[in-house]
Amino acid sequence: MEKAEAVVIGGGVIGTSVAYRLAQQGRKTILVEKGSMASGASGACDKAVFLQSKKPGFHMELAKASMEIYENLRAELEIPFEFQQDGGMIVIQDEEHRSMIDDLVKRQQKEGVPVDLLNGDEARKWQPELASDVTGATWSEKDAEVNPLLLTHAFRQAAARHGAIIRTNTEVTDIETEHGSVSGVITNNGKIAADVVVNAAGAHAGEIGRMVGIDIPVVPRKGVILITEKVPRMIRGNVLCTQYIFLKHSKTEAGNDKPQIGLSLGQTHSGNLLVGGSREFAGYDRTTNPDVVTGIAAHAVRLFPFLKHVRIIRTMVGFRPYTGDGLPIIDEAPEAKGFYTVAGHEGDGIALAPVTGRIAADLIENSGSYLTFATELGMERLRTV
Repeated sequence: MEKAEAVVIGGGVIGTSVAYRLAQQGRKTILVEKGSMASGASGACDKAVFLQSKKPGFHMELAKASMEIYENLRAELEIPFEFQQDGGMIVIQDEEHRSMIDDLVKRQQKEGVPVDLLNGDEARKWQPELASDVTGATWSEKDAEVNPLLLTHAFRQAAARHGAIIRTNTEVTDIETEHGSVSGVITNNGKIAADVVVNAAGAHAGEIGRMVGIDIPVVPRKGVILITEKVPRMIRGNVLCTQYIFLKHSKTEAGNDKPQIGLSLGQTHSGNLLVGGSREFAGYDRTTNPDVVTGIAAHAVRLFPFLKHVRIIRTMVGFRPYTGDGLPIIDEAPEAKGFYTVAGHEGDGIALAPVTGRIAADLIENSGSYLTFATELGMERLRTV
């Protein structure tokens, strides 16, 4: 039987961020991942690190704190992950969305977010390929982008440098408890004794929670992204549309299986375009619906007509860990001392990964109490499991 001080379940960007911070504290940390690293949502998402897509208030405070960490994270992790603050835009898709975006911009500006409301011609100076009938957009120079795969592996390697052990193809089949506290995990490769178990299993967090008898309100929300052939640089930063923001901020009941579509658009360093995106409750069904692909493509072409002549080479499907209120769960379960859930970021896992690792490690260091760094963010406002 192997022994550790902490076991982190999940090899995505959240799990590796947490493992890095725990190892940095000097804890003997073992991260277990049932497949390969970044094989879940972290390997099937876009590359945007948006501030202006967040709701003003606590969600925005998390994003701002995470961006501050990002700005120095390359030097800290010692591995490049293609972080670049090249700005972000939200295109006003329809005039019926204008009042919503006007209000959002005013509230964000009050919170110190550098975001401007542009008319159509001003927007096309930033994005020349934008459709001629688009009458407005927002722009923020603080929005950024990263390579999610490289970021996940940068966290993993940094954790390993601090002594963390990474075990891939290692699935947790059960979690043991004694007298109301966790005592270890059982995997397909043996048992690991530990007094701290971190559930960073993303969309599968609910399944892990049931192993200790708790109900974690995280369900998978399917998303499809189209990947195009390599083309010359066409997009600056990342682009969303107001329909995307409306869907992101709206509460949709799990079980509604009708796909919802809004534009997300970015370009990788290699030249491929990532064109999204959809939201759909379909369990863990990875089947790509042709109607969804057609819908995403048609929506994107309406706003960026040049895409009509760009070939799609493949699609990717991911499952966002959806909670319903837009906030992640970062807390210790009162029913199982030492069991921490760090999941439920939905589409904000990449943006919030740096701050999530800091908060989770702070929480564990202080035995389930939000102190120091986390208190500064008002973490008591995060809901508990």
